[in-house]
Amino acid sequence: MKLDSKIPEGHISEKWTNHKNHLKLVAPNNRPKIDVIVVGTGLAGASAAASLGEMGYNVKAFCFQDSPRRAHSIAAQGGVNAAKNYQNDGDSVYRLFYDTIKGGDYRAREANVHRLAEVSGNIIDQCVAQGVPFAREYGGLLDNRSFGGTQVQRTFYAAGQTGQQLLLGAYSALSRQIGLGRVKMYNRHEMLDIVKVDGKARGIIARDLVTGEIQRHSAHAVIIASGGYGNVYFLSTNAMGSNVTAGWKIHKQGALFANPCYVQIHPTCIPVHGTNQSKLTLMSESLRNSGRIWVPKKKEDAEAIRAGKLKPTQIAEEDRDYYLERRYPAFGNLVPRDVASRAAKERCDAGYGIEANDTNEGVYLDFSSEIQSKGKQAAYAKGNHNPTDAEVTALGKQWLEEKYGNLFTMYQKITDENPYETPMKIYPAVHYTMGGVWVDYNLQSTIPGCFVAGEANFSDHGANRLGASALMQGLADGYFVLPYTVSNYLADEIRTGKIATDSPEFVEAEKRVQDQINFFLNNNGTKSVDYFHKKLGLIMWNKVGMGRNAQGLTEAIAEIDALRKEFYKDVFVPGSADEMNPELEKAIRVADFMELGQLMAMDALQREESCGGHFREEHQDAEGETLRDDENFSFVGAWEYQGEDINKEVLHKEELKYEFIKIAARNYK
Repeated sequence: MKLDSKIPEGHISEKWTNHKNHLKLVAPNNRPKIDVIVVGTGLAGASAAASLGEMGYNVKAFCFQDSPRRAHSIAAQGGVNAAKNYQNDGDSVYRLFYDTIKGGDYRAREANVHRLAEVSGNIIDQCVAQGVPFAREYGGLLDNRSFGGTQVQRTFYAAGQTGQQLLLGAYSALSRQIGLGRVKMYNRHEMLDIVKVDGKARGIIARDLVTGEIQRHSAHAVIIASGGYGNVYFLSTNAMGSNVTAGWKIHKQGALFANPCYVQIHPTCIPVHGTNQSKLTLMSESLRNSGRIWVPKKKEDAEAIRAGKLKPTQIAEEDRDYYLERRYPAFGNLVPRDVASRAAKERCDAGYGIEANDTNEGVYLDFSSEIQSKGKQAAYAKGNHNPTDAEVTALGKQWLEEKYGNLFTMYQKITDENPYETPMKIYPAVHYTMGGVWVDYNLQSTIPGCFVAGEANFSDHGANRLGASALMQGLADGYFVLPYTVSNYLADEIRTGKIATDSPEFVEAEKRVQDQINFFLNNNGTKSVDYFHKKLGLIMWNKVGMGRNAQGLTEAIAEIDALRKEFYKDVFVPGSADEMNPELEKAIRVADFMELGQLMAMDALQREESCGGHFREEHQDAEGETLRDDENFSFVGAWEYQGEDINKEVLHKEELKYEFIKIAARNYK
């Protein structure tokens, strides 16, 4: 199979505009004759469904949640990037493009990233028009803040709940189309397979999660916008229901899966507190604008803190190691996520961790300096040029509360510690996946008619995503890319007519789904789905996590293979198929995670370099930084399914060519 990325010719600043100008169109009177299925209703799915519905297509949208508003996009906290340059600090489309390529360690497709930067400004205009309550400055203009990996302020935000507000904007647009009858919404439905007729995507098999009914749905095109696969690690910041099933099912039907080993470990999450935990909580990257990350300089101080004999506020300033500021003075606490995460791991591995958990893994995020700085500024602005310490502290805390109040409240509820008084405890955790289904420039997979958007595809972030770029990509794909590229594909479908669901292909796909359900319900095992999911997660975290090496990856491949066999032999799924059965849902999802986990380890093993979130311990420089191998690994690794034995998957390579950017070693010092 030869991969054709369909990247247009011409200068990078003109590629998307010229491409759009020459795409085929579907006339308004023909659009109602065409059906489109959208799987997933997060930012990418909801915006795509709303846009295509508004254009006049018949859209069916599916989500496994009770409402599209429950999609995991709602959990995004910090903001959304756009090259507006409202702060007049030198930002531009090119700089956003460059920062994203560099942040991804030069492993992203150049043309896709530039398009993302180009349409970023439109996203803000669209969302403001929808009424999204972005933060504003005193004069009423939209405010911005900094995020990791940049030296400009380009992140638009709505307190610490930007994802929720953006999703409500997309949901309002979607609801309007539902009300007009152009979008039919299927809540509590999960896609369990794709149907291909004559090689083209022609529909899906879905299960009603309330009644258990297996349904056939046909369409002229299918859009997968089902999110990422971070829950392969069991513990992650993802919603408990987030899964890879939609993406993996199309992979098994011919869609290549690209760069599965590229996983983002977010540096600021609440540390693991025990072995029975099933979910981790993110603390927004925006907090690194105001917080300083540190550990004690002395191991005995770290040990005393873990033993409860010493409080962080008792550690003198000169005895604190602000290790990011020390190692990366140019960017300080706002280095990219992969860099910050590895630095935290290095300090904890060296014995300086401060959390009293099984692994002693945790560092401090301290706001005391910001409280004093902003308190003095606020006092001065009020005309008080000689404030007392108490006045400064009170005003500083008030400023923090206005900026990050909901995040601080959430932290206090979870940990029972007051972050205004004592530093937050944080540690890296699995958060996002840069890998995903391979797509071309039009966001079409290797299955004709099957498009993939948002985190579900591999397209824009290379080996590491910059903060606040996930929301940008999801909305760019749904609002500003798919309406053009899907229409280009559908222009050849206006004479196809309604697609029947009684064809042999639909019968066969439904049988595959039914056979899997019957297997799990009739399997007389002894262990729960979670038992196996936790075991998979431990293998993945310990051997395919922040630090990877050939021995660990080789062991992981064999261990996951063995665990998968044990899973099919000994998993127990209670209940029946014709009812609401969460354990059955989990069994189907974990079966896919098992196969994906093995492929992730294989992908990480073949990639003999360190880049972004993929850190091979054999490939690092004297200072512990990533060592890329541009000569041998400047490619997208896209895997082709070859049957039940995952070891037989075939690797295809899409060469990454950089014409408009100079490749260099990443340097944030």
